[in-house]
Parts: sequence; structure tokens; C-alpha cells
Amino acid sequence: MAMLWKFMRVARYSKTALPPKVRGIPVHSRHFSSSKSVPSDFAASTTCLNTVELLGKSYPQDDYSNVTEKILSKVGKNLHNKKHHPLWLIKEQVKDHFYKQYTGRRGTPLFSVYDGLSPVVTVQQNFDSLLIPQNHASRKKEDNYYLNRDHMLRAHTSAHQWDLIHSGLDAFLAVGDVYRRDTIDNTHYPVFHQMEGVRLFSCHELFSNIKDGESFQLFEQGHRTAHKQECHTMEAVRLVEFNLKQVLTKLMTHIFGDGLQVRWVDCYFPFTHPSFEMEINFQGEWLEVLGCGVMEQQLVNSAGAQDKIGWAFGLGLERLAMILYDIPDIRLFWSEDERFLKQFIVPHICQKIKFQPLSRYPPLINDISFWLPSETYSKNDFYELARTIGGDLIEKVVLLDEFTHPNRRLVQRRLVTLRSAKA
Repeated sequence: MAMLWKFMRVARYSKTALPPKVRGIPVHSRHFSSSKSVPSDFAASTTCLNTVELLGKSYPQDDYSNVTEKILSKVGKNLHNKKHHPLWLIKEQVKDHFYKQYTGRRGTPLFSVYDGLSPVVTVQQNFDSLLIPQNHASRKKEDNYYLNRDHMLRAHTSAHQWDLIHSGLDAFLAVGDVYRRDTIDNTHYPVFHQMEGVRLFSCHELFSNIKDGESFQLFEQGHRTAHKQECHTMEAVRLVEFNLKQVLTKLMTHIFGDGLQVRWVDCYFPFTHPSFEMEINFQGEWLEVLGCGVMEQQLVNSAGAQDKIGWAFGLGLERLAMILYDIPDIRLFWSEDERFLKQFIVPHICQKIKFQPLSRYPPLINDISFWLPSETYSKNDFYELARTIGGDLIEKVVLLDEFTHPNRRLVQRRLVTLRSAKA
């Protein structure tokens, strides 16, 4: 599941270059894939102490700047666009499914795909356009990578929703690398990859296949309930929700096979209502795979599509690849080891693959204790330090113990380090 969609739920309890404006342009000319990548060697550099050069632009640093050289080195890698990479395989499977299942009147793909949008966005794009409150936990400096107070590395592909809708699109997939400061273990990494999906419906599109559909409306002046927004009719919400769940069930069945058991869990996101998490039963275990919901009409209206209603979903490519290919550690996606990469060179994107482990040696374990430097210290500060020094050899960091002195605090952490050869 897309990680920020998940973070939004937890927090409650938990201009990018775009194609020219195309509203009104014939459908057959609106579908294309943008996959031009920027080589990482030329993606970022620090031109002086107070400026960061990234993707050909300069960003002045301020008190909010916290992007490390380690993270900057990942910008432009675009693993989702590297042929035969496991993330590329997942992306291509999803794209192929949407292209074949959903077509327009002229037989062209209904969904446009954008997989080369810049990961540098404004704070307005990443949060404000999605109706995320100013005091929401997801905005915290210790959880994001800020270039400065105005620009950041996107925390989710949802950051492109408003711009793409505003450009005139009503059905699209946005794929890309996203960045969040996070814990160190086998399922978390500060850079991961998401796919965002959005579909908007006019009144005619939604009700055209319904008996007496011309008598139904998308909007009303009502009250917000657990099942609908105040401006939506119950008939419209039920059809949008049905279509959303049908589309996603077909997608997961396409990826994981027929007979897949699915269940839906009600949840909360600031940019959808009602909202759901999708879980699948895979090999006898229920696994969360994505977040979704009916888009907040305020967001849709502000982007210029006031006469439409829609749904959105967000999923994590790493999450799906780890489940489908039985990959045990998220850091492996960044491996350049031929033993890993060659396992995914297959003649067909849907071919079954089971990952074969690279190392037979047990990990190294080291325990360290240290006094915390100040009250402003965040646990993510230590994770960044560990990643900067140990890189991807650091497999996991665990809090063992802590001691509070009247004036300061002592913590003990365990570092689990990958060992690829016998000591």
C-alpha cells in the first residue's frame, strides 16, 4: 500500500513539469507515457554550503533543509523504469492490465500513465492541495525530506493529483519514487515507489448504464455521514465505490491469480471519504496492499472538475513485489548484485518468479549506548546517521532500553548488520 496513505490513517489515531493543458482535447491524443529518467550521477550536487543543485535547479537551504547526500544520491535512479527490475515488472503488469481492460470510444487506453514526473514538489503540492491540515503529523520535518520550507522530495505520488486533474485528465496512473524518513528494518526504506490511480466520472458516464439513470444526480446539499460526503448523492457514491472496488479487485486478481480472497477495511485519509484499505489473503495470511476512497469533492472542485466525482487509490510497488516474488528485505531492490538482478530477467512480465537468497551467513549484531544530544532529537535522526555511515549494510535497528536522568536521556540500540561473506 502507498505508505503515506497508511501514515494518514495512523496519524489520526496517525510545479512539476506537466503536459500542456488538455481539457477538451480529443481522447485519442491524451494518452501517453512519460518515462524519461535523469541519470543519478547528474541528478544532485551541493554547489555551496547554502544551496542544493537538484535535477538542474538550485534550491536555497534554510532552517528546514534536511536532505542528506545519501538521499540525494538516490534521486534519478528511477528503479521503476529500469527494464527487468522487479519494480519495473510490477509497474508494467499494472499498466498492461489498465491498458487492456479500460479503453475509450476509439479503442485507445482510457488511463494515461506518468512515470517520469520530477520528485521535487512544493509543500503546497504535497500537502495543501490534498487538504492535509497545517498541524497534521504527516507534515513534520522529522518525517520528511525538505529542500527548504517551500520545496521537498515528494512523500507520495498523490502530490501530482491536483496538477494532473487541473491539466484536464480524468483517468490516470502516476508512478514514481517517494521519500520519507523512517525506521530501519526489512520493510522500511527512506526511498520507495508508489503508484497513484485516479478516475473521474461525469453524471452521464456514471449513470448511463443504470435503468432510469437520467433521473439521478451526482450532487445534493446534504449532510456528511460515515458513508458519504455532504455534497454527494448516495446513488453516486455507491456507484463510484462499487466501480473502485471492482477495478482494484480485478487488478489484484490479475497480479496474484484467480480465486483471490479480498476484504475491505474502513479507514481515514484527509483526501478521500469514504476511505478503505484493501487486504488480500495470500498463502493463508491477510495482507494490506493499498489505500483508496472516494475523492474529497473540495479537492476535485479546486482542480477545475466541479462537474465530476471520482475515486483514487495509492499502492506501494515494493509491497506488491515483496509479496509476489517472496523478497524478504526492501533494501534488495537497490542491489546492483547480478545474482539478484538476473533472477528477474524473464521473457514475459507476468512470469512467476520466486526470489533465491543471496547469502547463507547469519547477520552481525552490535549493541551501542549513547546519551541523547537534545530535546529536539528524533529517532529518525539516528536512523539517518546509521544509514549515512553504514549504508544498506544496516539491516535493522532496535531499541533495547532507555534510561531517563533528570537532565538527559540514555538509550541503548541494537544494530543488525548484513554479512554477505564469512567473517
